Amino acid sequence: MTSLVRWARAHPLALDAIVALGVLAAMVAGSFVDPHGPDGSYVWGARTPDALSLVLMVLGAAALVFRRAAPMYVLAATSAVSIVELVTGEPRAPVVMSAVIALYTVAATTDRPTTWRVGLATMAVLTAIAMLVGPLPWYAQENIGIFAWTGMAAAAGDAVRSRRAFVQAIRERAERAERTREEEARRRVAEERLRIARDLHDVVAHHIALVNVQAGVAAHVMDKRPDQAKEALSHVRTASRSALDELRATVGLLRQSGDPEAPTEPAPGLDRLDDLVATFRHAGLPVEVARAASAPALPAAVDLAAFRVVQEALTNVRKHAGPGAKAEVSVVHVGRDVEITIIDNGPVAEPVPADRLDDSGGHGLLGMRERVTALGGRLTTGPRYGGGFRVHAILPVDARTTTPGDATP
Repeated sequence: MTSLVRWARAHPLALDAIVALGVLAAMVAGSFVDPHGPDGSYVWGARTPDALSLVLMVLGAAALVFRRAAPMYVLAATSAVSIVELVTGEPRAPVVMSAVIALYTVAATTDRPTTWRVGLATMAVLTAIAMLVGPLPWYAQENIGIFAWTGMAAAAGDAVRSRRAFVQAIRERAERAERTREEEARRRVAEERLRIARDLHDVVAHHIALVNVQAGVAAHVMDKRPDQAKEALSHVRTASRSALDELRATVGLLRQSGDPEAPTEPAPGLDRLDDLVATFRHAGLPVEVARAASAPALPAAVDLAAFRVVQEALTNVRKHAGPGAKAEVSVVHVGRDVEITIIDNGPVAEPVPADRLDDSGGHGLLGMRERVTALGGRLTTGPRYGGGFRVHAILPVDARTTTPGDATP
């Protein structure tokens, strides 16, 4: 049924042609029926339409093919052939049926005032001609039938038009409500992002300005008043820690936005591992690297994930392992996998910080785990026996992913 409706909507002219053939068949069949049989019954085959009646029926049905394209002209044409049949037909053929269908189409496709005017005019003209000019007496049931059928056609068309307008209004109201909800959601998101950006600007600007001032004070009094310099550096440390906490909280909110990040430079990989290690060495963290002199090239997603794992792990060592700590990085190709291991020799007595645990609220290890898991790999992290921390990632070389990401967690 649904496919038939779709076909009818896609081929309206073909549908109207089928309707016209049906109306023609009904008119021809009705022209052989005598409504004045014995005891008021209908008698089939009691009369035969003449040639003019057949031509008028064909013309009226043919006009109905174009009833959607030009409903008023089709109503005028079918009314004209109906008037000719009403005046000349003896016995009378039901050519007026084509005018009934045309009047229904006008009522269904126009507005109510037009339906009233055109419907009343059509009913009055056809009924008056049938009663006053036709060969039958004015009170014949065929004449009353013309009045009834044209009235019902106008009423039915108006009802169909009203229902279509009601359904269309409901659909438009639903679409408008949906657009309103989407616009409201976008407005709220924009306002929330603006609020976050404003708060972030205020917090970062305040803390960075404080760090700048206290660092200048420390540099100025370092030689003459070291105690005051230490106090200034303590303020610098406190302000920077507060800024990092605020940034972590803001990142926690922004990670839910789902906005893709557009890379502005080529994605890094293990070919830049030496440069990465050099930056940590310059920062005072001794790092040893063990990897094969020549290794097969990795897929871009795997290469990026391996680099980010090493970067985040060494950052954690620098932040949490304490002074005097050392780190070791190992990159080994085992079969169809590449294994990355980062270990450090942090002190035994120092507890593992909360943001280095898997159930923490930070995004360091969580980001590493997301990257590795997205590639079908495995990541294990935890403290080492005897002190320090270990990060071990296994990445399949033939991994495929659609969302490798390029942002540092």
